[in-house]
Amino acid sequence: MKRGSQLVGLLLIASGVIFLLHNFRLFRLDMEYFWPLFLIIPGLCFEFGFFADRKNPGLLVPGGILLTYGALFYVNIFSGWRLMEYLWPIFPLGVAVGLLQLYWFGPREPGLLVPVGILGGFSLIALLFTTNSTWLGVVVPALLIAAGLYIVFGKKSGA
Repeated sequence: MKRGSQLVGLLLIASGVIFLLHNFRLFRLDMEYFWPLFLIIPGLCFEFGFFADRKNPGLLVPGGILLTYGALFYVNIFSGWRLMEYLWPIFPLGVAVGLLQLYWFGPREPGLLVPVGILGGFSLIALLFTTNSTWLGVVVPALLIAAGLYIVFGKKSGA
């Protein structure tokens, strides 16, 4: 039996068990909690599609994006969507995650690091601004001090 048909069979069994438990009121089947799976399941399929034969690293881009967005939506569902005000920078970060996976597992094109750096950097800075201003008051100065110390006392060139 092929691996794909086994997977379909397992999905059918799992679906039947879930619906049966719901019908006996042992499990609440509410679409509010399940709709992010429409992002996560295809994301996992893209990821597994690459890692099964490691031939098409382009599958990792949509996989990384969909998994990141699915996780973001689950965080917001369980927090009552109160955090979306602060977590919106995760959207460009999802693209950066997909492209970074393409870089790591693909042909290592240095040009991919430019959008990864721009999108990832923007996302992390925006998260700092939106999540907590005290972080911004501590983390940014600490990073500036660390960068300055590295420049002053770090690696010495041959001069």
